[in-house]
Amino acid sequence: MSTNVIDVENVIAGYVAEVNILNGCDLTVAAGEFVGIIGPNGAGKSTLLKAVLGLVNVRGGHVKLNGEEITGMKPYELVARGVGFVPQTRNVFPSLTVRENLEMGCFLRPDMLDERLEYAVEMFPRLGERIDQRAGSLSGGERQMVAMGRALMLKPTVLLLDEPSAGLSPALQDQVFIQCKKINESGVAILMVEQNASRCLQVVDRGYVLDQGRNAYTGTGRELLKDPKVIELYLGTLAKSSRG
Repeated sequence: MSTNVIDVENVIAGYVAEVNILNGCDLTVAAGEFVGIIGPNGAGKSTLLKAVLGLVNVRGGHVKLNGEEITGMKPYELVARGVGFVPQTRNVFPSLTVRENLEMGCFLRPDMLDERLEYAVEMFPRLGERIDQRAGSLSGGERQMVAMGRALMLKPTVLLLDEPSAGLSPALQDQVFIQCKKINESGVAILMVEQNASRCLQVVDRGYVLDQGRNAYTGTGRELLKDPKVIELYLGTLAKSSRG
């Protein structure tokens, strides 16, 4: 039995027939591990996440969850097996209240609602303050909390995050990364795609750098932050100054 929660083996995938975005990607996420995916725009980062979740056609290779083949399974089947997902955009129901959004995350297990609602509010105290407010009236950072809280309602073993800091101010980005770390420390493995490469590598255990649909580099977050080639090609002046 695999000790990894997620195994991606030589995956080839794309949205349009005969046009591949991923060209043989490999990735692993161990139980309780925090893994980040970085790379330039168009590298296939979000596509890799969607390949794991069954949202894109996988034409070659394998995706496994706890050692079980899940390639091509439907997202709702994976949610039932302990996979949580927070998309980058349209990740809340704006006309519903915070409470109703969280309830939607527990639709497969209504018997767990009270327990998990308490957990979500404990993890994100601001949600308790906004519990009866419509999600569409919340700030960007608060909506991200709602989306993450909803994804945690079924007690997932692994959480997939697609650009959680996108569109947020630097202060709110830091808050989101702190919350991600807190979730991970509670025992939930995280696989995160993130455009803010330098900040991502500061918080993850390991990272993967994708380029043109392939693995370019991999290592611990600290190793990648200090790798001259990764700095020059992907991290830019921010990483250079932080390294200094």
